[in-house]
Amino acid sequence: MIVSQEILDWLVTALRNNPAIALFLAVAIGYPVGTLSYRGLSIGTVAATLIAGLIVGQFDIQISSNVATVFFLLFLFAIGYRVGPQFVRGVAQDGAPQALFAVIVCAMMLGTAYGVARLAGYDVGYGAGLFSGAATSSAALGLSTSAIQGLGLSPDAARAMVGSLSTAFAMTYIFGTIGPILILSQLGPRLLRIDLPAACRAYEKRMGGTGNSSGSAWHHYIMRTYRLLDDSPQVGKRVDEVETMGSPGRCFLDQIRRGEQLLAAHEGTVLKAGDIVSVAGTRSTLRRMFAAGAEEVEDREMLAIPLGGVDIVVTRRAFDGKTLAELAQMEPTHGIFLTRIRRGAMGDDIPILPQTTVHRGDVLTVVGRPQRIRASTGAIGRADFSREETDVPAMFMMIVVGALIGVPVLTLGGVPLTLSIAGGVLLAGIASGWLRSVHPTFGNVPNPVVWFMNAVGLNLFIAVIGINAGPSFVSGVRDVGMSLFLWGMLVTSLPLILAMVLGKYVFRFDDAVVLGCCAGASASTAALGLLTDQAKSQVPTLGYTIPYAVSNTLLTIGGILIVSLL
Repeated sequence: MIVSQEILDWLVTALRNNPAIALFLAVAIGYPVGTLSYRGLSIGTVAATLIAGLIVGQFDIQISSNVATVFFLLFLFAIGYRVGPQFVRGVAQDGAPQALFAVIVCAMMLGTAYGVARLAGYDVGYGAGLFSGAATSSAALGLSTSAIQGLGLSPDAARAMVGSLSTAFAMTYIFGTIGPILILSQLGPRLLRIDLPAACRAYEKRMGGTGNSSGSAWHHYIMRTYRLLDDSPQVGKRVDEVETMGSPGRCFLDQIRRGEQLLAAHEGTVLKAGDIVSVAGTRSTLRRMFAAGAEEVEDREMLAIPLGGVDIVVTRRAFDGKTLAELAQMEPTHGIFLTRIRRGAMGDDIPILPQTTVHRGDVLTVVGRPQRIRASTGAIGRADFSREETDVPAMFMMIVVGALIGVPVLTLGGVPLTLSIAGGVLLAGIASGWLRSVHPTFGNVPNPVVWFMNAVGLNLFIAVIGINAGPSFVSGVRDVGMSLFLWGMLVTSLPLILAMVLGKYVFRFDDAVVLGCCAGASASTAALGLLTDQAKSQVPTLGYTIPYAVSNTLLTIGGILIVSLL
């Protein structure tokens, strides 16, 4: 026992003398715990890391707040960079109803948190932590921390208030994570009287799909080779005429073997008896077109087509806002097939349906022969062959510019108002992400780097907050008791329930996407995942991306507003 006590004393001394070790220890303990789940429910890495930091902080370890600031700014820039294209489009273009919906939901969340804090008699620290935790907005926690530190309080008073902030955040964050999952997936369909799978099937049919899955029948294709016989209806017709014979299906003639020659299938080429043609399209379309007058043959050279696909980022205005059915008729898409659409901050998969609308910043995965893809890429946007290297000068300069924009303080009615350095960096990230989507040469930050800045930057920041707040956490819990947890449940649940009613009966969002809109407005990716599983469709994702981008930004800024209001 004496040896164990000596080892513990040595460990505590080492952590106090080397706070960096304590920081990494908290993340090493918390991160894997946060990834554990039971029946799809998890407390998340942020809450687990914060709890681990609070435990490690019981050894009375202090880490400079500047360390937390550096990681937090990297995290904020990553958030802005990822949501930039969708945020700008949602505010400025056809996503306005969903963007407005997200603004109202964020206002309800902020108003509920403010009202509860006043009703319960909480100070600024507890009130701001209540808002951040109930909204699961770690970024709001950081901005609230910065705002509190800018109130001109004494170091001890500021430290105590930040401790209250961390205590309230930790106590409300867990239900803030789990609550939206349960409310949207279990209560939502019953409250709104929605049969989600049936609603998604109906939506798919209206969008031109089969209603059996997320448009899979529309984009799954095969390639076959056929020899045209003398009585073939295709003989004597031009290639462009043959390609429309399968209407409403879509097919493409790729190559023609005529004797010993292998020819590219140009629009004006006239087909002859004996030609072997390679044609791509849906199985039903090809069966219908070549049911008579043709025999299927195996020509390995003509059937050799790359399977991996190429990612193309949509940047051209001519493609922005077009449906897939419209794009299918455009010359640049001739001979290529779409297998995937990714959109938004998290790269969410969008269902591929004829009436699905494509927007700038979407990433389209297409397959086809290399020459076809090369011909179409420049017309659509740019190939997403993102370099592995990060444009470090551009990224750091944007952070500097954003931080400088956030420095000025405006005093209104004796209350200091400021965007703050953190808020400025968030806006700089949004601007950078949007500029990157429309100007491919600007500020490349590869997805793995964005993920690292987001996940690691956030968890290191949270660990610093937890460690520094550790000594005051126990007393804080003793002061507020379970009441804070219960108030947090109210702040999480009430705006979300109102949002569902608002989305269905006021904004009149389609039954298939309204719960996705609510998941986005509450920035709950886990809830969206459960909704798509229940629906057996990716259709709810269509309501998620714009509200998520807007709410992620506004809830972050709410960290400043709640401090100013209180």
